Amino acid sequence: MKFYRTIDIYITKKFLGTFFYAIGLILSIAVVFDISENLDEFLSNEATLKEIVFDYYLNFIPYFANLFSPLFTFIAVIYFTSKMAYNTEIIAILSSGVSYTRLMRPYMISALILAIFSFSLGNYIIPPATETMNEFRLKNIDNKRAGIKRDIHRQIEPGVYIYMRSYTPNDVGNNFTLERFEGSRLVEKLTADNIRWNKETGKWVINNYWKRTIYDDYEVLERSYRIDTTLNMNPEEFRIKKNEMETYITPDLKKEIKKMKSRGVNTIEWEIERHKRMATPFSTFILTIIGVGLASRKIKGGLGLHLGLGLALSFSYILFMQISTVFAISGTAPIILSLWIPNIIYSLIAFFVFRWAAK
Repeated sequence: MKFYRTIDIYITKKFLGTFFYAIGLILSIAVVFDISENLDEFLSNEATLKEIVFDYYLNFIPYFANLFSPLFTFIAVIYFTSKMAYNTEIIAILSSGVSYTRLMRPYMISALILAIFSFSLGNYIIPPATETMNEFRLKNIDNKRAGIKRDIHRQIEPGVYIYMRSYTPNDVGNNFTLERFEGSRLVEKLTADNIRWNKETGKWVINNYWKRTIYDDYEVLERSYRIDTTLNMNPEEFRIKKNEMETYITPDLKKEIKKMKSRGVNTIEWEIERHKRMATPFSTFILTIIGVGLASRKIKGGLGLHLGLGLALSFSYILFMQISTVFAISGTAPIILSLWIPNIIYSLIAFFVFRWAAK
């Protein structure tokens, strides 16, 4: 017996064809709405057609394709499977001796193709595309950097810690403090009104500071109005960038998280992004199983009822993902549990739906 028969190819074509048609349709609508919303900004900032098409929309499309992928996987399965059930194609396939488990093979292989597609986009293709898209938005739509970063604590090298009450977009840190430790003993503390990055010299300028040097049996207190110095930190580290974690491919994202942890930086949003990239492709299999189980039976209400149930379940899944993300950010639950618990719960739902449909 062939591993992949004519009926498998038929279902795979239906699945992938419906998915790409649906996702293409929604992306076309999204692009039209985005153009109408941002056309004034494009014209006022004199963005060229080449920049709009290649720097923005060619990067906009894969980002939103991956974002909508789980939802439209579910809708595609519900839609074409309901039509097959309505036309009694499912009954004919099962009556020919094909088991329900065997019927699932082309669905799961199609889901695997979409999961690999989503994984590749989310982990390696979309991040550099998002960086280019964000640069375009910053230049032509947003027109400014996002806000002021506050209460910054960093370990810039072993035993050296800095604090700034705020860091402004013009590269000035206010109420700056630097502390040096040898083991657990404080040996030097510098407090300044502000610290400023000098682009010309590539050094930090510390203004109006007090420096306290602590020895075993005495201290030295020094005051000055300005000093140019090099510190193991870069102004880019303190600038607020919207969704910066989305611009790193996964291997670089992991390295950055490790680096940030060594500096004492809060990495919650970065780790959420990392786990989300793994959890989203996995959801393709779960939603496919649920979709087939709901749509493979011919029931009163037909396609409309199937689509209604499918949309309700898919939107409840998305809502649950958002709620669990809030739990992760607030620290109510561990990050990995918060990001994976929707998949765990819906895996159980998929299991019972599969058992119910197989009977």
